[in-house]
Amino acid sequence: MLEQFNLSSPAPLSLATLLFNLAVGFVLALLLRWHFKRFSSTLASRTEFAHVLPFVLLTTTLIITIVKSSLALSLGLVGALSIVRFRTPIKEPEELAYLFLAIAIGLGLGAEQTLPTSISAIAIMAVMTLLQRMRKDREHRNLYLSIDWEDAPEGEQLDRINELVAKHTLKSDLRRYDMRGSALEATYFIDIEDVASLTTLQNELRDLSKAIGITLIDQNQMPSI
Repeated sequence: MLEQFNLSSPAPLSLATLLFNLAVGFVLALLLRWHFKRFSSTLASRTEFAHVLPFVLLTTTLIITIVKSSLALSLGLVGALSIVRFRTPIKEPEELAYLFLAIAIGLGLGAEQTLPTSISAIAIMAVMTLLQRMRKDREHRNLYLSIDWEDAPEGEQLDRINELVAKHTLKSDLRRYDMRGSALEATYFIDIEDVASLTTLQNELRDLSKAIGITLIDQNQMPSI
């Protein structure tokens, strides 16, 4: 029955073609790893994840090259992979995009579509670079600004702080305000254009009083400065 459908006789596998595709895949893998480390905006460790991309790409190339030579092998691969479970979570969508691109390149090279795959991979990375640069050009920095003033003098101190914050930010939103005795605490969500504006704001707040404490936290709850 297997001979009737030609399932047991694998197609000839060219070792030279496999080595050539692996070599091309290695070059593309290095390019993809560099692109991820250079242009990725993920918060996780880029170096550790970048080292995984060449393994995924080259392994996919090898698997597809072997599987496509025999339908019986492809059916066996489905059963083998059904018992393999990967429990490492992909924390950010950008990591998943790079991982999917590595798999797509491996699939293309394994199917011996070397030239179209290489051109497409380079074009995709070029588009990703362009979009990332455009995003950085128009992206402002969102921060949480926390102000502590322990010996605030009586008067409209909050109005003075609001005026300074609004003066040096593109947008400000008072999220929290506490007044206990002479101690004042205020937390703002601000949008700044550059670090220079932030420095000027800090200096003018300190001009109000040297006792003012300033804390800056970005929107991912990581210290900014």
